[in-house]
Amino acid sequence: MQELGLAYAWQTADMVSKTIAFVLLIMSILSWGVMIIKAGQLIKLRSMTRRAVTSFWRAESFEEGVKLLNTGGANPFVHLAQAGVAANAHRQQQSSQLHSRFDLSDWLARCLKDVVEEHLSRLQMGLAVLASIGSTAPFVGLFGTVWGIYHALKVIGTSGDASLAQVAGPVGESLIMTAFGLFVAIPAVLGYNAISRRNKSVSHALARFAHDLHAYFLTGARVSITDSAVQPAAAPSVECSGTVAERARA
Repeated sequence: MQELGLAYAWQTADMVSKTIAFVLLIMSILSWGVMIIKAGQLIKLRSMTRRAVTSFWRAESFEEGVKLLNTGGANPFVHLAQAGVAANAHRQQQSSQLHSRFDLSDWLARCLKDVVEEHLSRLQMGLAVLASIGSTAPFVGLFGTVWGIYHALKVIGTSGDASLAQVAGPVGESLIMTAFGLFVAIPAVLGYNAISRRNKSVSHALARFAHDLHAYFLTGARVSITDSAVQPAAAPSVECSGTVAERARA
């Protein structure tokens, strides 16, 4: 029975089987590393989203609201707010150029969309790794399975003995490869689905915040939020280049 363990399977494996096991190990490390990094990133974004929904729109002024959001790190909500202000200043300095003739609403919308899309692309980083590992790991394990069965058939052909003692090692090796491939693929697929679902929630929050900013910069009127309506300080006239879905003007 001891000869059917993992240690025996590793000792009797050839270079091809060991290489397959090593590849699966690297894939497992990569997938878990990506999932841990993305989990930390999404936890921070969840806190940023909560502050953007509550603290920012309850601030007494726009500048104070930005300070409440700016707690360090790459905060997409701060970048959205700053993009509008920076675009307005740029348009005032370059008012004689062609872009100054653009409609203010379109100008601001394009600017906010650029910022939203930049941060959404960052959210997608690492998902390709999880998708690739989740889809290929079972096939890598299957290759190890086929190789183990080939060894079993080779032993039978060489010895002419098809007893369990002769084929248990190679068959056990093939089954271990199958299990290892599934062990790598299943967490990667589950992690990919969970992160994608959370990314979609963050993208919706960014879009809503961009819509609120769009209306605020255009009208300076109060912005309606889910639990209450507050009256921020009057916004500077802002213009910019980027496209977000526009809110109805008040």
